[in-house]
Amino acid sequence: MNHATHEVPSEVRADVWLWAARMYKTRSLAKQAIDGGKVDVNGMGCKPAKVLHVGDTVRLTRGEERLELEILALAEQRGPASVAQLLYRETDASRTAREQARELRRLSGAGLNRPPTRPNKQERRELRRLKDSS
Repeated sequence: MNHATHEVPSEVRADVWLWAARMYKTRSLAKQAIDGGKVDVNGMGCKPAKVLHVGDTVRLTRGEERLELEILALAEQRGPASVAQLLYRETDASRTAREQARELRRLSGAGLNRPPTRPNKQERRELRRLKDSS
């Protein structure tokens, strides 16, 4: 394969682009996310083989994160993260919403109510008794 004649594709499958842009670790994870309805292209549903073009808008959900991206470039090969970041631009509304959600999770402790200290010997025995009885 000659790298000197590396041409930029005019269209790319959605699952390939999401993988190349490092939104998902593997192409099969990208495909699962699309099949699970976690990815929208231009406000409509999407299939893994959907063809993406420069200028399309992609909305995706990764765990707690919701991203809205504008496609700036297409790629079929996964490269370094620095190159992957040049493939898209996150919208300002998406960035502020994501930062607000992160701050809310941080302030709420993400739903984890940890005890102030570890259980002592007596409390451990009590916990063990409770677990054994159920």
